[in-house]
Amino acid sequence: MAGVLRADPSNADQAAAWDGQEGSYWAEHADRFDRAVRAYREGFLAAADVSAADRVLDIGCGTGETTRDLARQASRGRVLGVDLSAAMLRVARRRAAAEALSNAEFVQADAQIHAFPAAAFDVAVSRAGTMFFADPVAAFRNIGGALRPGGRLVQSVWQPLADNEWFLALTGALALGRPMPTPAVDAPGPFSLSDPARVRTVLGAAGFTDVRLDPRSGSMWFGEDAADAERFTLGMLGWMLDGLDEQDRRRAVDDLRATLAAHESDSGVLYASAAWIIRAARP
Repeated sequence: MAGVLRADPSNADQAAAWDGQEGSYWAEHADRFDRAVRAYREGFLAAADVSAADRVLDIGCGTGETTRDLARQASRGRVLGVDLSAAMLRVARRRAAAEALSNAEFVQADAQIHAFPAAAFDVAVSRAGTMFFADPVAAFRNIGGALRPGGRLVQSVWQPLADNEWFLALTGALALGRPMPTPAVDAPGPFSLSDPARVRTVLGAAGFTDVRLDPRSGSMWFGEDAADAERFTLGMLGWMLDGLDEQDRRRAVDDLRATLAAHESDSGVLYASAAWIIRAARP
């Protein structure tokens, strides 16, 4: 069902981005973003271990690929996908309807504060959607309240920046030697849950137990060839060229082209990446 987004004030910037231009770009390129992380799909679904009657909550569901995967598995259950982005949810609803997945539902919501029904789900999952909470303890506590006693949380997040070549190479090229601000590990961002000690502290404070981190690695796909990957990457990271004069913009794009060309393969433009699959239990 559709709704009006109510976000925690601390998540205002994230809400503005994901329910704005950034979310619209992801919606427009849904297939490309799904393909980018395809190497992790099978392992994540296996870790989620959803059964036919399970009730599943998908946090940060985006355009709904994982929600649809799990709805097929939970054929006698149901899956609720929540996300900040209205544009991505429109894609998710359309694709679920095209597959006649009547047990998949989508709500625009900030999972940090949304009033989920208590103890209504057996499993909560998130594919790279939990790293952007301003107050992760509050968010995971809220998600935990939606799980039945003995329910499970399964999420994928990135390992530390140093283990993710894709981020270092692409942002490094466009930075053109400029120092780029590195988000603190305790601030919202793609690497906010990359430190295992912090993950255990946050989830423990939110009331979860039996926290386990399973390292995974795979190739991130960015395009069929360097030219294709350049268009896609600049659509995501073109803001990094702001403030550069025309000459420096050309140099930065040339540097991007060089790294993309160096990573071309028969399977497309590929970069190394590393993620954690995190499992935890609600007592």
